[in-house]
Amino acid sequence: MWYAVISQDVDHSLEKRMGARPQHVERLQALADAGRLLIAGPHPAIDSEDPGAAGFSGSLVVAEFDSLAAAQAWADADPYISAGVYANVIVKPFKKVLP
Repeated sequence: MWYAVISQDVDHSLEKRMGARPQHVERLQALADAGRLLIAGPHPAIDSEDPGAAGFSGSLVVAEFDSLAAAQAWADADPYISAGVYANVIVKPFKKVLP
């Protein structure tokens, strides 16, 4: 089943994000390589695809896992958590309807 991982950054997270980004992206790439990633990306802190120094306010990942517990365990192991990027993370089931 698909699960949405919805994360909210701490204030002024850009430097922490950039430091942990290679490990974060590596985990996402592993999901993509396994055909289990629907979408992933950050939420710019301002209305711009390139927010520059404004950074990001959070992230969204929609990926396939065997269970909610497996999705939560994957989210809990995100390098952004150990780096202090995320203030909170919500994991919940997601039903893809379109496209």
